[in-house]
Amino acid sequence: MWKVAVRPRWIAALLLALAVAAGFVLLSQWQLSRSVSTGTVVERPTEKAVELSSVAEPQQPIRTEADGQMVTVTGAFDGADTVILESRLNDGTLGYWVVSHLQTPEGAGLAVALGWSSTKAEAEAVGAPTGEVQLLGRYMADEAPQSSDFEKGRLTALSTADLVNVWSGTDPLGTFNGFLVLSNPPAGLTAISAPAPEKGVELNLLNLFYAAEWVIFAGFAVFLWWRLVKDAWLREQHP
Repeated sequence: MWKVAVRPRWIAALLLALAVAAGFVLLSQWQLSRSVSTGTVVERPTEKAVELSSVAEPQQPIRTEADGQMVTVTGAFDGADTVILESRLNDGTLGYWVVSHLQTPEGAGLAVALGWSSTKAEAEAVGAPTGEVQLLGRYMADEAPQSSDFEKGRLTALSTADLVNVWSGTDPLGTFNGFLVLSNPPAGLTAISAPAPEKGVELNLLNLFYAAEWVIFAGFAVFLWWRLVKDAWLREQHP
């Protein structure tokens, strides 16, 4: 069959098939670029602060529209429930987060990242504000629990599931499955970098389908050449 394939007519047919396949691939790339260019940009007004209770509820999964949303919330801190998280990056620098336990007037618990410090001593010297406070910050999705012992080992992840096991106070309504990154940290701490979420783009699925279709056509062009060569070889073997 190889001897048949290297004959001039079939080499010419192969070159034609590859040229056709290349054309189909270019059409696929064009359809793919069209899918992106005609996609719908998903706009979310994340920078307009809203009440936390309007986008999230205690003990409920965090919704897409809530993740990264600027929110306001009122409550009082339990100073005994302040913890230090290690190995936290802030603008590329390793340091420490100071995280405390806020309880809303209704009785719901919320983890609040008060700020960042480059040294543990400075982080431990800062306590949570006292009395009832109104906070402004970015509401973020909860992090995964850390694999090491959260209660006895180094604390590195901001996971509500871990924090409720070390908080001394209880929340009658339960806790929010997200945390607040405070916009205005207490004195002695640096604001934690929490940029606005990137805009999402919904791709044009019809153009994606056409792009995949052209790739299939390109493969079929090469397959057709192989099938014709095989048929020619079989005819010579079985006249």
